[in-house]
Amino acid sequence: MEECNGREIVVSIRGLEKTYTTDSETLTILKGLDFDVEKGRKVAIVGQSGSGKSTFLNILGGLDTATSGTIRAGGYEVTSLSEDGLATYRSAFLGLIFQFHYLLKDFTALENVFLPAYMAGVPRKIAMERARQLLCDVGLSSRAAHLPSQLSGGERQRVAVARSLVNDPKLILADEPTGNLDPANAGMIGSLLFSMADKYQKTLILVTHDMSLAANGDFRYSIRDGKLSEAGAL
Repeated sequence: MEECNGREIVVSIRGLEKTYTTDSETLTILKGLDFDVEKGRKVAIVGQSGSGKSTFLNILGGLDTATSGTIRAGGYEVTSLSEDGLATYRSAFLGLIFQFHYLLKDFTALENVFLPAYMAGVPRKIAMERARQLLCDVGLSSRAAHLPSQLSGGERQRVAVARSLVNDPKLILADEPTGNLDPANAGMIGSLLFSMADKYQKTLILVTHDMSLAANGDFRYSIRDGKLSEAGAL
Protein backbone atom coordinates (compact mmCIF):
# COMPACT_ATOMS: atom_id res chain seq x y z
CA MET A 1 0.00 0.00 0.00
CA GLU A 2 1.06 3.57 -0.66
CA GLU A 3 2.24 5.91 2.07
CA CYS A 4 1.41 9.56 2.58
CA ASN A 5 3.31 11.63 5.13
CA GLY A 6 4.51 8.39 6.68
CA ARG A 7 0.98 6.96 6.98
CA GLU A 8 -0.28 3.99 5.01
CA ILE A 9 -3.00 4.70 2.45
CA VAL A 10 -5.73 2.06 2.76
CA VAL A 11 -8.07 3.42 0.08
CA SER A 12 -7.07 5.38 -3.02
CA ILE A 13 -9.75 6.46 -5.50
CA ARG A 14 -9.14 8.35 -8.73
CA GLY A 15 -11.63 9.77 -11.22
CA LEU A 16 -14.60 7.80 -9.91
CA GLU A 17 -17.78 8.34 -11.89
CA LYS A 18 -21.20 6.70 -11.82
CA THR A 19 -23.79 7.35 -14.51
CA TYR A 20 -27.23 5.85 -14.89
CA THR A 21 -28.79 5.82 -18.35
CA THR A 22 -32.45 5.27 -19.15
CA ASP A 23 -34.45 5.69 -22.35
CA SER A 24 -35.30 9.26 -21.36
CA GLU A 25 -32.22 10.61 -19.58
CA THR A 26 -28.63 10.19 -18.46
CA LEU A 27 -27.97 10.96 -14.80
CA THR A 28 -24.44 11.25 -13.43
CA ILE A 29 -24.48 10.63 -9.67
CA LEU A 30 -20.72 10.79 -9.01
CA LYS A 31 -18.45 13.08 -11.02
CA GLY A 32 -14.72 12.41 -11.06
CA LEU A 33 -14.17 11.75 -7.34
CA ASP A 34 -10.64 11.57 -5.96
CA PHE A 35 -10.32 10.25 -2.41
CA ASP A 36 -7.58 8.87 -0.14
CA VAL A 37 -8.02 7.38 3.32
CA GLU A 38 -5.12 6.70 5.66
CA LYS A 39 -4.88 3.61 7.82
CA GLY A 40 -6.75 3.91 11.10
CA ARG A 41 -8.74 6.99 10.15
CA LYS A 42 -12.44 7.30 10.85
CA VAL A 43 -14.07 9.15 7.98
CA ALA A 44 -17.68 10.33 7.72
CA ILE A 45 -19.37 11.21 4.44
CA VAL A 46 -22.53 13.27 4.64
CA GLY A 47 -25.03 14.44 2.07
CA GLN A 48 -28.69 14.81 1.31
CA SER A 49 -30.80 11.80 0.42
CA GLY A 50 -30.07 10.93 -3.21
CA SER A 51 -26.73 12.73 -3.22
CA GLY A 52 -24.85 9.55 -4.12
CA LYS A 53 -23.21 8.76 -0.79
CA SER A 54 -24.64 5.23 -0.58
CA THR A 55 -23.81 4.64 -4.24
CA PHE A 56 -20.24 5.68 -3.48
CA LEU A 57 -20.01 3.26 -0.55
CA ASN A 58 -21.57 0.42 -2.58
CA ILE A 59 -18.99 0.88 -5.33
CA LEU A 60 -16.17 0.92 -2.79
CA GLY A 61 -17.65 -2.22 -1.24
CA GLY A 62 -17.81 -4.03 -4.57
CA LEU A 63 -21.61 -4.14 -4.46
CA ASP A 64 -22.04 -1.80 -7.43
CA THR A 65 -19.85 -0.94 -10.41
CA ALA A 66 -18.33 2.38 -11.43
CA THR A 67 -18.84 3.86 -14.87
CA SER A 68 -15.21 4.96 -14.88
CA GLY A 69 -12.31 5.58 -12.53
CA THR A 70 -10.18 3.35 -10.33
CA ILE A 71 -10.33 2.13 -6.75
CA ARG A 72 -7.38 0.60 -4.96
CA ALA A 73 -8.09 -0.77 -1.49
CA GLY A 74 -5.17 -2.52 0.12
CA GLY A 75 -3.75 -4.80 -2.53
CA TYR A 76 -7.06 -4.99 -4.40
CA GLU A 77 -7.74 -3.16 -7.67
CA VAL A 78 -11.45 -3.16 -6.92
CA THR A 79 -12.67 -1.79 -10.24
CA SER A 80 -10.88 -4.60 -12.11
CA LEU A 81 -11.95 -7.57 -10.00
CA SER A 82 -14.05 -10.48 -11.26
CA GLU A 83 -17.15 -11.56 -9.34
CA ASP A 84 -15.07 -14.18 -7.51
CA GLY A 85 -12.41 -11.59 -6.80
CA LEU A 86 -15.01 -9.19 -5.40
CA ALA A 87 -16.36 -11.93 -3.13
CA THR A 88 -12.85 -12.54 -1.79
CA TYR A 89 -12.29 -8.80 -1.34
CA ARG A 90 -15.50 -8.41 0.65
CA SER A 91 -14.81 -11.47 2.79
CA ALA A 92 -11.12 -10.87 3.48
CA PHE A 93 -10.74 -7.09 3.47
CA LEU A 94 -14.08 -5.54 4.38
CA GLY A 95 -16.52 -5.43 7.25
CA LEU A 96 -19.94 -4.21 6.12
CA ILE A 97 -22.69 -2.62 8.21
CA PHE A 98 -25.97 -1.47 6.69
CA GLN A 99 -29.02 0.49 7.79
CA PHE A 100 -30.87 -2.83 8.08
CA HIS A 101 -29.09 -5.51 10.10
CA TYR A 102 -29.58 -8.41 7.61
CA LEU A 103 -29.26 -11.01 10.37
CA LEU A 104 -30.31 -14.54 9.48
CA LYS A 105 -33.65 -14.95 11.25
CA ASP A 106 -33.30 -18.67 12.04
CA PHE A 107 -29.86 -18.33 13.62
CA THR A 108 -28.91 -17.04 17.05
CA ALA A 109 -26.93 -13.87 17.64
CA LEU A 110 -23.81 -15.97 18.23
CA GLU A 111 -24.36 -18.00 15.06
CA ASN A 112 -24.89 -14.83 13.00
CA VAL A 113 -21.51 -13.51 14.12
CA PHE A 114 -19.78 -16.89 13.83
CA LEU A 115 -20.96 -17.89 10.35
CA PRO A 116 -19.00 -15.39 8.17
CA ALA A 117 -15.73 -16.50 9.74
CA TYR A 118 -16.57 -20.20 9.52
CA MET A 119 -17.64 -19.84 5.88
CA ALA A 120 -14.36 -18.04 5.14
CA GLY A 121 -12.44 -21.12 6.31
CA VAL A 122 -11.63 -20.18 9.90
CA PRO A 123 -11.59 -23.33 12.07
CA ARG A 124 -14.85 -23.76 13.95
CA LYS A 125 -13.37 -23.39 17.43
CA ILE A 126 -11.48 -20.23 16.57
CA ALA A 127 -14.47 -18.72 14.74
CA MET A 128 -16.69 -19.44 17.74
CA GLU A 129 -14.16 -17.90 20.14
CA ARG A 130 -13.99 -14.76 18.02
CA ALA A 131 -17.76 -14.52 17.86
CA ARG A 132 -18.14 -14.91 21.64
CA GLN A 133 -15.50 -12.25 22.30
CA LEU A 134 -17.08 -9.79 19.89
CA LEU A 135 -20.53 -10.30 21.40
CA CYS A 136 -18.95 -9.65 24.79
CA ASP A 137 -17.36 -6.47 23.39
CA VAL A 138 -20.74 -5.15 22.25
CA GLY A 139 -22.40 -6.06 25.54
CA LEU A 140 -24.48 -9.00 24.33
CA SER A 141 -22.95 -12.06 26.00
CA SER A 142 -26.22 -12.71 27.81
CA ARG A 143 -28.16 -12.52 24.52
CA ALA A 144 -25.92 -14.84 22.48
CA ALA A 145 -28.51 -17.64 22.28
CA HIS A 146 -31.37 -15.34 21.24
CA LEU A 147 -32.80 -15.19 17.73
CA PRO A 148 -33.02 -11.81 15.97
CA SER A 149 -36.77 -11.73 16.62
CA GLN A 150 -36.02 -11.87 20.35
CA LEU A 151 -33.67 -8.87 20.21
CA SER A 152 -34.45 -5.16 20.16
CA GLY A 153 -33.53 -3.01 17.18
CA GLY A 154 -30.48 -1.67 18.97
CA GLU A 155 -29.38 -5.17 19.98
CA ARG A 156 -29.73 -6.44 16.42
CA GLN A 157 -27.53 -3.63 15.16
CA ARG A 158 -24.96 -4.39 17.87
CA VAL A 159 -24.84 -7.96 16.53
CA ALA A 160 -24.28 -6.50 13.05
CA VAL A 161 -21.35 -4.46 14.37
CA ALA A 162 -19.84 -7.58 15.95
CA ARG A 163 -20.37 -9.57 12.74
CA SER A 164 -18.56 -6.91 10.68
CA LEU A 165 -15.40 -7.49 12.72
CA VAL A 166 -15.32 -11.28 12.91
CA ASN A 167 -13.06 -11.76 9.87
CA ASP A 168 -10.58 -9.15 11.14
CA PRO A 169 -11.09 -6.81 8.17
CA LYS A 170 -8.79 -3.91 7.36
CA LEU A 171 -11.67 -1.60 6.44
CA ILE A 172 -15.16 -1.15 7.88
CA LEU A 173 -17.84 0.37 5.63
CA ALA A 174 -21.03 1.54 7.34
CA ASP A 175 -24.03 2.77 5.35
CA GLU A 176 -26.47 4.75 7.53
CA PRO A 177 -25.82 2.36 10.45
CA THR A 178 -28.19 4.26 12.77
CA GLY A 179 -30.84 5.14 10.20
CA ASN A 180 -33.48 2.71 11.50
CA LEU A 181 -32.99 3.47 15.21
CA ASP A 182 -34.56 5.84 17.71
CA PRO A 183 -32.30 8.68 18.95
CA ALA A 184 -31.15 6.90 22.11
CA ASN A 185 -30.18 3.70 20.29
CA ALA A 186 -28.68 5.69 17.43
CA GLY A 187 -26.36 7.48 19.82
CA MET A 188 -25.36 4.21 21.48
CA ILE A 189 -24.66 2.42 18.18
CA GLY A 190 -22.69 5.40 16.88
CA SER A 191 -20.48 5.46 19.98
CA LEU A 192 -20.07 1.68 19.85
CA LEU A 193 -19.07 1.70 16.20
CA PHE A 194 -16.30 4.22 16.73
CA SER A 195 -15.08 2.63 19.96
CA MET A 196 -14.87 -0.80 18.32
CA ALA A 197 -12.97 0.66 15.37
CA ASP A 198 -10.54 2.19 17.86
CA LYS A 199 -10.20 -0.97 19.93
CA TYR A 200 -9.44 -3.16 16.92
CA GLN A 201 -7.51 -0.44 15.05
CA LYS A 202 -9.73 -0.48 11.99
CA THR A 203 -10.12 2.10 9.27
CA LEU A 204 -13.75 3.21 9.14
CA ILE A 205 -15.72 4.93 6.38
CA LEU A 206 -19.36 5.66 7.08
CA VAL A 207 -22.05 7.52 5.22
CA THR A 208 -24.80 9.21 7.19
CA HIS A 209 -27.23 12.10 7.21
CA ASP A 210 -26.81 12.32 11.01
CA MET A 211 -24.42 15.20 11.71
CA SER A 212 -23.98 14.20 15.36
CA LEU A 213 -22.77 10.77 14.23
CA ALA A 214 -20.51 12.30 11.57
CA ALA A 215 -18.95 14.53 14.23
CA ASN A 216 -17.29 11.45 15.75
CA GLY A 217 -15.07 11.06 12.69
CA ASP A 218 -11.51 12.27 12.28
CA PHE A 219 -12.59 13.85 9.00
CA ARG A 220 -15.89 14.70 7.38
CA TYR A 221 -16.63 14.94 3.68
CA SER A 222 -19.79 15.93 1.87
CA ILE A 223 -21.17 14.86 -1.50
CA ARG A 224 -23.03 17.55 -3.38
CA ASP A 225 -23.80 17.71 -7.08
CA GLY A 226 -21.76 14.56 -7.58
CA LYS A 227 -18.61 16.06 -6.10
CA LEU A 228 -16.79 15.13 -2.89
CA SER A 229 -15.47 17.97 -0.77
CA GLU A 230 -13.67 17.91 2.55
CA ALA A 231 -15.35 19.55 5.50
CA GLY A 232 -12.16 19.34 7.57
CA ALA A 233 -10.96 17.66 10.73
CA LEU A 234 -13.50 17.50 13.56
